[in-house]
Amino acid sequence: MKYRTGLGQDSHRFLPEDSTKPCILAGLVFDEAPGMASDSDGDVIFHAICNAITSLTGVQILGGIADDLCQKDGLTDSQIYVQRALETLRPQKIEHVALAIEAKRPRLQHRIEEMRSKIASVLHLRLNQVGITATASDGLTEFGLGEGIQCLCIITTGEG
Repeated sequence: MKYRTGLGQDSHRFLPEDSTKPCILAGLVFDEAPGMASDSDGDVIFHAICNAITSLTGVQILGGIADDLCQKDGLTDSQIYVQRALETLRPQKIEHVALAIEAKRPRLQHRIEEMRSKIASVLHLRLNQVGITATASDGLTEFGLGEGIQCLCIITTGEG
């Protein structure tokens, strides 16, 4: 089997506290924080996954396909962007996804298994093929200070 690895990153700042836009991570709503400053839903987890797929295929999902879907068609759900990204990946097949999230808020630990399950479902994977770590980085960055969220993603694919 031929293996390849893709690396993706995404980050967004929070909107003001009085914003009505929800904070969405891995397609799930987190009520403990305002939404992200973004034309789309601002889901940094699914955006990082899209960017990791772009690093594997060279096809620009964010800044390309997703921008067209958002601006021309009004589609802001990042799960749709991931579905389009998966179409560009064939014949490769995702074997594993590793995500590292940096955020002071919202608190993620109590929902990591739910996020893993949602990501596995969207990517058509088993739960043991999705790993997530989360840190507040001891307040050393803007993300650790609660100003936004950052996500790093590594995807391993196999073909053959």
